[in-house]
Amino acid sequence: MKPFTVLVPLLLVPVALAGGAEVPAPTPTLAITYHPSGGTLPFSDAVEVGNTLYLSGKVGTGADGKLVAGGVQAETRQVLDNIEASLERYGYARAHLVKCTVMLTDMQDFAAMNEVYGAWMVKPYPARSTLGVSGLALGASVEIECIAAK
Repeated sequence: MKPFTVLVPLLLVPVALAGGAEVPAPTPTLAITYHPSGGTLPFSDAVEVGNTLYLSGKVGTGADGKLVAGGVQAETRQVLDNIEASLERYGYARAHLVKCTVMLTDMQDFAAMNEVYGAWMVKPYPARSTLGVSGLALGASVEIECIAAK
């Protein structure tokens, strides 16, 4: 599927000049591009708003669409490989990451996930939140979603 782009005008607050007169600020247009997931699922793989890329959450599935074996560290490595593939597909890199959200089905896996995550990330590290959840798609142990900006 081809990406779908929409142009959205931004409304800006009028600028007050000396003497009390107000002049409306220009209204720039912001491009929004939807990058389809390529399947039948009702979400985009990523949405690009200006120079910011919002990636959908990724789980540790290989090319066959099945979760990789080997536990939370193997899944985390695959998740990060999947994130990197998406970043590169849309012209971004690890260094552009500004925020990631990690979801774990077992918070006891935090240290194991964090070891792989920390070795993969580049400095300066993006902001991150880690949440414990009751379940993830496909029975995954870890899911990560990220935001990148140029």
